[in-house]
Amino acid sequence: MFSSAAAISSAPFPSVVFTSKNSNSPLLALKCSQNGSSAPPAGDQDGAASGKAAKGPKIIELPLEKIRRPLLRTRNNDPEKVKDLMASISEIGLLEPIDVLEVEGVYYGFSGCHRYEAHRKLGLPTIRCKVRKGTKDTLRHHLR
Repeated sequence: MFSSAAAISSAPFPSVVFTSKNSNSPLLALKCSQNGSSAPPAGDQDGAASGKAAKGPKIIELPLEKIRRPLLRTRNNDPEKVKDLMASISEIGLLEPIDVLEVEGVYYGFSGCHRYEAHRKLGLPTIRCKVRKGTKDTLRHHLR
């Protein structure tokens, strides 16, 4: 039903374009970074490459040990879901970054628990994160 073609370019990330046999139009373009993440480098999304000031969340790679998990004890991960994610991340990389709140230089993870756990069990040192800056009041709201 679908065919794939890998494009080789001078870009640091390989591209894969999937097309339908009935059409020449691309259905999906996927770029993979060196650690298996599908998102482009942070500079491509936060305005750093163009010299513009960044607005909104930034997509960056963070070391797992830099992310605090304040709700870890109150939530249980589904072991089968973690196992499935480990297989997927090993094969195609992380497709969706986890959401992280940055408060005064400290990173807090409240979502993406299964993706975080899969990275940890795979021994990956970093994970792609969508980082939003917040205040202590925002942090308190998430801890309720």
